[in-house]
Amino acid sequence: MKELTIISGKGGTGKTSVVASFAALAQNKVLADADVDAADLHLILAPEIKHEEDFKGGRTAQIDLDACTECEECLDRCQFKAISPTFVVDKIDCEGCGVCVHFCPVQAIDFPQNICGKWYISETRFGPMVHAKLGIAEENSGLLVSLVRNQAKVLAEDRGLDTIIVDGPPGIGCPVIASITGTSAILIVTEPTLSGLHDLERVGGLAAHFKIPTLACINKFDLNEEMSDQIARCCARNHIALVGRIPYDTSVTHAMVAGKSIVEFSDGSVSDAINKIWEKVENCLTQV
Repeated sequence: MKELTIISGKGGTGKTSVVASFAALAQNKVLADADVDAADLHLILAPEIKHEEDFKGGRTAQIDLDACTECEECLDRCQFKAISPTFVVDKIDCEGCGVCVHFCPVQAIDFPQNICGKWYISETRFGPMVHAKLGIAEENSGLLVSLVRNQAKVLAEDRGLDTIIVDGPPGIGCPVIASITGTSAILIVTEPTLSGLHDLERVGGLAAHFKIPTLACINKFDLNEEMSDQIARCCARNHIALVGRIPYDTSVTHAMVAGKSIVEFSDGSVSDAINKIWEKVENCLTQV
């Protein structure tokens, strides 16, 4: 089984649009949206949810006031000042360390897991998809990313599918690390801007640290061809295979408004470029 994770050093590079097109082009695959903080692949693929579960991550202390003897042990132990003089835990300040639970002499403090969001198994017009939604201001997005990837692997094994395509989160933080660890190959989608170049170097360095075969493509390359050439040289220096350049075209926006991938919506220059990129990516997957 091969797993391709598509990432970007920054948001807004067109990563999800590329993933949606790959979904249309690839065969025998499971799709996974690992951008759990701001998932939007569903906006194009319109998944029909078949299964959903709560995602639990982290814990918050809860003091049983009937059992509490007001000994103030928890007040003295809490390093985050999350417990009020009336022995009520502030859910925002509580870091879930469990110190108060451990030292309470009368076991008056519960320590339940938090429900941080939901994860789903859905069907799309291109096949099965695993995706999730993290709650507002909730933590543990890295754990949820790992859960989404693991469920995608289970689904692929159950259905005899040989490819997993992961829409990863932007940046280089914990969710990105969770989305690329152990993947077969990475495709970085970048754009011809100074920030695009800078973030390509950062996320490329992250991929190199984990020794994962890394590819890149430049979206809207013709908006700044000089910067696109700089990005190409950066890829060469960092042993990142540049597999294509996608031109700017307003038809991409029209496709998104229509709820379609660009390769479904139009057979123009953008679709042609993405088709060629997918051929190279698919070839890379067969070799790793």
